[in-house]
Amino acid sequence: MTTSPASVPRLVARTQEVSDPGPLLDLLPTDSPMTWLRRGEGIVTWGVAAERRTSGDSRFEDASQWWRAVVRVAAVADEVEVPGSGLICLGSFAFADSPGDSVLVIPQVVVGRRGDRFWVTTIGPEAAAIPPLTAQPLPDPPLNLAFADGALSGADWEGVVWEAVLHLNAGELDKVVLARDLIATADAPIDVRWPLRRLGSEYAMCWTFHVDGMFGATPELLVRREKGLVTSRVLAGTIRRTGDDEHDLTLAATLARSSKDLEEHEYAVRSVAEALAPYCTSMNVPETPFVLHLPNVMHLATDVAGVAHDSGASALELAAALHPSAAVGGTPTKLAVEMIAEIEGMDRGRYAGPVGWMNAHGDGEFGIALRSAALDNQLNGTGRVRLFAGCGIVAGSDPEAELAEAQAKFVPVRDSLASG
Repeated sequence: MTTSPASVPRLVARTQEVSDPGPLLDLLPTDSPMTWLRRGEGIVTWGVAAERRTSGDSRFEDASQWWRAVVRVAAVADEVEVPGSGLICLGSFAFADSPGDSVLVIPQVVVGRRGDRFWVTTIGPEAAAIPPLTAQPLPDPPLNLAFADGALSGADWEGVVWEAVLHLNAGELDKVVLARDLIATADAPIDVRWPLRRLGSEYAMCWTFHVDGMFGATPELLVRREKGLVTSRVLAGTIRRTGDDEHDLTLAATLARSSKDLEEHEYAVRSVAEALAPYCTSMNVPETPFVLHLPNVMHLATDVAGVAHDSGASALELAAALHPSAAVGGTPTKLAVEMIAEIEGMDRGRYAGPVGWMNAHGDGEFGIALRSAALDNQLNGTGRVRLFAGCGIVAGSDPEAELAEAQAKFVPVRDSLASG
């Protein structure tokens, strides 16, 4: 798809430094709020200056072309010049080529924090004044929230896992990642700012995100591109926490020695390293993973780093090259994705797809939309959220244990929706 000149908005972006406005999530109004935050740092945005919806196998390329065209004609004044300042966009992309839609959004207002520096960017057809930065009233919690199985019941999903294990034991592939969904409904439209505030507080080590209805707290950074350095955090291999610190340390040691989890992790690291290699002049791939401790689970984790070519791809183009990694698809990727489409029994939408932001220089951060959900408030005045969780299945996987792992991965978003 070629971007026509008529479809490219001419935007003016102006970034100014400001004093500390307080917690960024507290500033969000109801007007198309979006977020990308970790440990209170990052960006929150509202309003829509422009957007581009794409689909199919060219969704990343179409979005990249449009963004480059926008940047070419934009007028940008940035007195801060840190990651996240200046002209930026946020994106959320479908997992599969079909079905599903993807979107790149340019917000009207961006408020950011990096260390002890704060800034505001206004974006529109002409220069605009900085809006008031005041804490908004606490959003209302979901009304009369109820949960139900999504496409498959737990028992049916265990059957799908068992079917996958049979294929794996037959040597057809090494790993496949299977996901399931959970449906939450409420008696009134759900204000996404409610779960965002709770996720940002309770899962500060993760990237709390929201773009066009897709929200969550992902522990997995698909790729960061910043001043020539490319990094990616790979997570594969999971164990549920018990709440007993001493016992959890024992479980962490067990995870670090688990042949099943180490095998799964090795596949994921290898797929990321191989995908990034063509875009980097040098790379560092640690031989041994570390254990990442989150409030509900622990993961085997590896940080892969590389130095980008001088004419390097943008953060979005790197995300496209990495997607889908073995962490969300499987190994070999093509066969695994085909099996997912055949037996998983649901449309993932943007679950496990890239989500994040990018600036006019091509720097940015894209995570994988894990520990996530899709908000879809209904025309009849009710609220609906579709929660997702997935597990890496290898030949030694036990369906009952995988279901328990999926249940643990629902916890962050499920708890964030609760009123208590």
